[in-house]
Amino acid sequence: MNYLAHLLLSGPDARWRLGGLLGDFVKGPLKGERPATIEAGIKLHRRIDASTDNNAAYRDALAQLDPAWRRYAGIALDIWFDHLLAQDWQKWHPLSLEEFCEQCWRDFRGHSRYIPPHAKAFMARAEQIKLLQSYREERVIGLTLERVGQRLRRPVALQEILPELSSGRENLEHNFNKLLTDLNLEALRFRQHYSGSDKP
Repeated sequence: MNYLAHLLLSGPDARWRLGGLLGDFVKGPLKGERPATIEAGIKLHRRIDASTDNNAAYRDALAQLDPAWRRYAGIALDIWFDHLLAQDWQKWHPLSLEEFCEQCWRDFRGHSRYIPPHAKAFMARAEQIKLLQSYREERVIGLTLERVGQRLRRPVALQEILPELSSGRENLEHNFNKLLTDLNLEALRFRQHYSGSDKP
């Protein structure tokens, strides 16, 4: 899953959400350098990524894409799923997407000492250009795919998969809704278990 989905699945607590976003920026073992709830959010991010890879709806979505994209299909699908989430946001959260994003960035500023510089730079730019809100636009998804493709070790014109994603929208949306429903339940259990035992 991509940035927006991880923020959603992290639940209502600001520190869990920060951890959910930092999961893309913090690698390796967690050593207690951040508050426990932020590190729990990072652990949840990692659990969600692992669960996504093993989810039947996600595997079915991957199977719908041309095998020529096999190596990069997961990257493209994660970005496309953030597009589907942004377009149908009100189905998943009571706040508007604009309000949700503004709340996240505002809350994160209060925890800036726990945010590594490269993550801080991403957050500042995402807030400035309203990146997550702009995921509703297919044009932005194409640009995002292009940028991600250029950052790969061997650059790939990843934006060329966009027509395939777009033409398969209906089936992929069905897979996405099933996947996010499953992940929502798993994330809720994870957060409840942490609250009950302090050992997620």
